[in-house]
Amino acid sequence: MATSSTQVTPKDDDEAMALAIAVQSHLDDQAALRALTKIVQVMPRRLRARLNAVRSATTPAPWPSATPVDHEVLTTLALACRDSERVRFGYRAIDGKQTAREAEPLQLVPLGRHWYLVAFDLDRRDWRTFRIDRITTAAGTGTPYGPRTPPFGDVAGFVRAGVLGGSPGGRYDVEVVVEAPAEVVSAHFGRWAEVRVVTPTSCRVVLETDSLDGPLFSFGALGTDFRVVGPPELAAAVTDWAARFARAGNAAD
Repeated sequence: MATSSTQVTPKDDDEAMALAIAVQSHLDDQAALRALTKIVQVMPRRLRARLNAVRSATTPAPWPSATPVDHEVLTTLALACRDSERVRFGYRAIDGKQTAREAEPLQLVPLGRHWYLVAFDLDRRDWRTFRIDRITTAAGTGTPYGPRTPPFGDVAGFVRAGVLGGSPGGRYDVEVVVEAPAEVVSAHFGRWAEVRVVTPTSCRVVLETDSLDGPLFSFGALGTDFRVVGPPELAAAVTDWAARFARAGNAAD
């Protein structure tokens, strides 16, 4: 009688790593933490080692990451950070121009909607920030490098400064008054926002972001009234969404 067996394929490995990396970016969420624990428990040893490399090479920053990245690239960079190994990679600039880079990687930082690599660019002889979803290929060179002290102490702060100066859309300081208790709103946003008590039934939410779509969705998902204090772009986006939802509701009549 024939018996069936389950064979683990590279695709299974890819999916498991992608899921674990996505979940580990949201560890302030208790449900995500429980999910990651279960995922890691059933992972083969080889995958646990790769995930641990990503986690140990990552500097968290106070905004969630959302843009998908190639986990093979991410893992290669994480291992190079851990092992102090130079890497070569292809990089696509914001204008679409492709370049080849060789660098000494320092840390990975999930910030806003993206993952970033902080590294010393050997061609440009300077510290740079690279968006990982723009890295097309990555490979270790087998060449170790010695300690190189960066001119900044806060790696996440260095990334924020680079994003603030280089993002075509700039950054937004969001401030919203929400008609819900602070503890409820804090549980909803986690560490991605500062929540200040206004009254027992209302609070003020303050956060920074490079995209208004995420905060807009999060405030809408609260299921309670809120008022935008700033920026004007968020107020305009709320008005636009409200008009579109109203039209959608009228079309259903």
